[in-house]
Amino acid sequence: MKVTIKEWNAVATWRWDMPDDEVCGICRVQFDGTCPTCKFPGDDCSLLLGKCGHSFHMHCLMTWIQQESSKGLCPMCRQSKSLSWHHFLNMHLGFTCRIRMETK
Repeated sequence: MKVTIKEWNAVATWRWDMPDDEVCGICRVQFDGTCPTCKFPGDDCSLLLGKCGHSFHMHCLMTWIQQESSKGLCPMCRQSKSLSWHHFLNMHLGFTCRIRMETK
């Protein structure tokens, strides 16, 4: 007996590898949710982790960095040089763009 599969649908789930009670240090929304900028969780609402250990939604951190008062400091601990945020964001955005170009 031979069986031919004509169509199949895959179902998958994902979640960030973060503690359940962890929230963005800027918008205070859990990481399983989305930042105020996004409509759906996923690659478009990625997380950034600083050397100081604080985590943020990418869009929240981008907004924070654009404020003159941020001075490149971590929004939570105000530690200087906890991460070169500009460099990290450029690396992340470049990586995301490369992935999108390769998958199209």
